[in-house]
Amino acid sequence: MALGEFDLIAKFFTRPVRRAVLGVGDDCALLQPTPGQHLAVSSDMLVEGRHFLSTVAPDRLGHKALAVNLSDLAACGAAPLAFTLALALPRVDEAFLAGFAGGLFALADAHGVELVGGDTTAGPLNICITVFGEVPAGQALRRDGARPGDALWVSHPVDGGIGDARLALEAFRGSLALEGADFQKVRPAMELPQPRVALGQALRGIASSAIDLSDGLVGDLGHVLKRSGVGARLQVDALPISAVLARQPLAWQRECTLAGGDDYELLFSAPAVAAEAVRAAARQCGVGVSCIGEIEALPGLRLVDAQGQPLASAPRGFDHFSG
Repeated sequence: MALGEFDLIAKFFTRPVRRAVLGVGDDCALLQPTPGQHLAVSSDMLVEGRHFLSTVAPDRLGHKALAVNLSDLAACGAAPLAFTLALALPRVDEAFLAGFAGGLFALADAHGVELVGGDTTAGPLNICITVFGEVPAGQALRRDGARPGDALWVSHPVDGGIGDARLALEAFRGSLALEGADFQKVRPAMELPQPRVALGQALRGIASSAIDLSDGLVGDLGHVLKRSGVGARLQVDALPISAVLARQPLAWQRECTLAGGDDYELLFSAPAVAAEAVRAAARQCGVGVSCIGEIEALPGLRLVDAQGQPLASAPRGFDHFSG
């Protein structure tokens, strides 16, 4: 006999709450913010065929669905508290649900965040998570704080870089060929992104602005520049890349790093004098960081190569309603 909606929730998504006042099972969850903290709230929707491939393993899909939301908290410098899950399913598939819930809760447990409510319905596969976090009043990282003279930084794996998620996607699409071993090295960047939650908190009081890389570096940096009313000079050849991406043609390297999207790393600015503090924060969190440019007073983004020559053209960031 197929599970009904509430049986499905009870079997796969109900756990005892630890921090919330009231969790799954009522009309609303109840959260008690810590005194002196602001709530940080973010929602992300993942649609099959738009944000993930139908062939992705359910546990990896559960991981990514929560990871992209935790990445938003990281960009705000917030500590995760709780989340809700709205899930549309074409049919009840218990094997899929078990894998999905396993990946979801493994990442939730790693970051001390708990599921407190949501909704399920029948329909095309669609996942929407709303995450709640806490950040001390006045200490949230924002997009509007970049100032001329600030250094521009990006986080990345200690032994890797940005752009691997796009590289893996293009290999899936057949746009380029990767050796089997190389493909397996970059595939986790697309399917198992690691939200930089600890780094975001460590950058409070150090970074002047921050955003997570979800739609490509050029596009996401553009949001910071617009909100801050500044420009930037980006050293394209200073962008950190993995050994696998470094073996690809230069045009692909730049496409993946500048417009790839799905990196879920932190792009942030900080005063030039804070360079060692930035590196110390990254070491403390076991994350790599690279200085990739400088904030300037003149509006606009200027991309230059290692010789200081401007790029003739730049890839665009991702937009859900273009193309």
